[in-house]
Amino acid sequence: MSAYFLKSLFLLPTLLRATLAQSTTATSASTTATSASTTATSASTTATSASTTATSSASIACNNSPDLCSQQYNRITHLGAHDSPFLNPDGSQSAGNQKYNTTIQLSAGVRLLSGQVHYVSQSSSWHMCHTSCDLLDAGTLSDWLGEIKAWMDDNPNEVVTVLLVNADDATAQQLADQYESAGITGYVYTPPTSGTAFTNWPTLDQMISNGTRLVSFVPALSSNTAAPYLMDEWTYIFENPYDVTSSTGFSCNADRPSSVQNNAASAIQQGMMPFMNHFLYAEQFFGNVPNVTYTPVTNAPGNTTGNLGLAAATCESQWGRKPTFILVDYFNVGPAIATVDRLNSVSSAVGRQSVSTTTPSASSGVGRVSTSLVVPALAITAVVFLIMG
Repeated sequence: MSAYFLKSLFLLPTLLRATLAQSTTATSASTTATSASTTATSASTTATSASTTATSSASIACNNSPDLCSQQYNRITHLGAHDSPFLNPDGSQSAGNQKYNTTIQLSAGVRLLSGQVHYVSQSSSWHMCHTSCDLLDAGTLSDWLGEIKAWMDDNPNEVVTVLLVNADDATAQQLADQYESAGITGYVYTPPTSGTAFTNWPTLDQMISNGTRLVSFVPALSSNTAAPYLMDEWTYIFENPYDVTSSTGFSCNADRPSSVQNNAASAIQQGMMPFMNHFLYAEQFFGNVPNVTYTPVTNAPGNTTGNLGLAAATCESQWGRKPTFILVDYFNVGPAIATVDRLNSVSSAVGRQSVSTTTPSASSGVGRVSTSLVVPALAITAVVFLIMG
């Protein structure tokens, strides 16, 4: 192997950082515009909040329905926003998974929030980043948790779940420090036993009365002794496959953890909760991105191949129980909440904010590539030419 070849390889990270700087600048401008939009939405949310208060006074609702208060946490279906903090409001950010921010997601009925946690060495801090902080950095974990806390402060009858994908192997203590910084530890739920799945989960109204309304799961956490409320996902949950690129590819088979792979019946018998991934990727030469164009079909409540409604009904039939969690991209499209309401037998939601059911942009999705992904791809191509030239 020539010295020139090795030198070119070592230059790859530098070239990527340099080219990504251009993308970050463009993304920054988009974020500024999004911020202005969020400010306007905030005013709308304030008005909605007043309306919600008036509506809720007629009857106490838990997670938008009085009928759910007496239901156990593990026996209802929670709508999840896949990669909640990673936004694509106008179609310009291919790495984004949601149109609306976390606050609006919660106000519109989402009760499960997922996101990837990465370590940023330059600032010695933990950030919410999509795959890489050079690609999409949504800010610090503590700030995101603070946003969730602010919403929970204003909505005292709601139980929320957080799933933190531990991409850089944070310890329980490091994650707990972020919870402390956000001031959200006063809401955390701690399971009665550690390291064992159980079926006797409390009801929503019990969790609300006890002030333990925030449930936290973390996959690949070596030990949670420092923070018992950070539950190992693979002890309590099993998931179906998530890397689906065809509308015919959705499956109810248990995929993770490996201990119950292809054996959902065993997982359920052990007391593990079913977690249904239902989002579609588009394959592109630099990797997979959310298939925005097909989202209206993917999230639809109908019975057509690829529809969320059909997939949920199929899994409910195969598992002998409804999924505890359903995770989707662009939760507002479909709308995905329609399928969750059907599973929960909720016919008239209380205090839920209405949002547009459109995708970020008619020009986004399959065949459209944002600068956030084009720039690093071009950098890699440039290095290849250097090596081969």
